[in-house]
Amino acid sequence: MDNQQPSELSIFLGNLRNGIWLLGISSWVFGITDRSIASFSDGYLSALDLVQLFTASFFFVSWLFLKPVSKA
Repeated sequence: MDNQQPSELSIFLGNLRNGIWLLGISSWVFGITDRSIASFSDGYLSALDLVQLFTASFFFVSWLFLKPVSKA
């Protein structure tokens, strides 16, 4: 019976890690979309708008590289 608990715990933690990662992806996509709409709504891009878009895109790509590895 003791052998089952660590296995179930590791499966749960793996699913939790993947769920947090997927939630992060949807959050970054929403954030980039929101910044893009706000930046393009007035018809021109300022330097601040570009910095915000590039920063959000950089963090999104960084988040993609943090994908959890499955331990099978």
